[in-house]
Amino acid sequence: MFYYLLKVIISAILILFISELAKKSSFIGGLVASIPLISILSFFWLYFDTKDISKIINLSYGIFWLVIPSLGLFLILPELLKTGINFYVSMLIATMLTIILYWFMIIIVGWLGVEL
Repeated sequence: MFYYLLKVIISAILILFISELAKKSSFIGGLVASIPLISILSFFWLYFDTKDISKIINLSYGIFWLVIPSLGLFLILPELLKTGINFYVSMLIATMLTIILYWFMIIIVGWLGVEL
C-alpha cells in the first residue's frame, strides 16, 4: 500500500513539475513531457493554471518534435540488452545516446526554423 501511495505522490509531483516548467519554457516542458500520458495531464494542468491556449499550443508543438528523438531509447536499449550488456549499463548508454539524439533534433528543428 505504501508503495502505491508513493507512486501516486511521485506521479502527481512529476505532473505538477511539468506544468510549472511549461509556464516558464514550452521547450523544457515539451522535453520533460515527452511521455503521452504525462503530456495529456500536463495540458490539463497548464490550462487550469493559466487558461492560456498559446501555452498549450507551444507545449504541444514542443512535445511533438521532442518525442521523435525519445523513440531512439526504445530501439537502443533492447539492442544493448540483447548483446548481454548489464541492464544498468545499457540504461546509461541508451540514455546518453538518447540525449545526443535530442541534441541533434534541436539542431535540425532550429535549421528548419521551428521555434521550441
